[in-house]
Amino acid sequence: MSLSDVFKALSDPSRRQILRMLTQGDLPAGEIAAAFTISKPSVSHHLAVLKQAGLVEDRRSGQQVIYSLNTTVFDEVVGWVMDFAQSGRGDDRVGRQGRGTSEQAGRGDGFGAERRG
Repeated sequence: MSLSDVFKALSDPSRRQILRMLTQGDLPAGEIAAAFTISKPSVSHHLAVLKQAGLVEDRRSGQQVIYSLNTTVFDEVVGWVMDFAQSGRGDDRVGRQGRGTSEQAGRGDGFGAERRG
């Protein structure tokens, strides 16, 4: 699981809807697909992206493939977001480097680079 894969997976509304459905419990692929107006191959693709990101797991049960949430990945993402949010608190480096300061106002893009043109 990479954070890039997770954020890519979460960027699509259909995939977020699948995740919401799975919060109610494990579901077979056919039941997930039935909830959408898109084709079954498209739903299968969305499920594959979610699986690649580690957000869902699958298992066979007879002829069916059953999907479930992998909450471990969500815990890791929440931990990363919390660390990210806390790293900026009380640290004025973001103001100096990221957003620009009053010293940089009016001279370029706010990131210390001058505009040429």
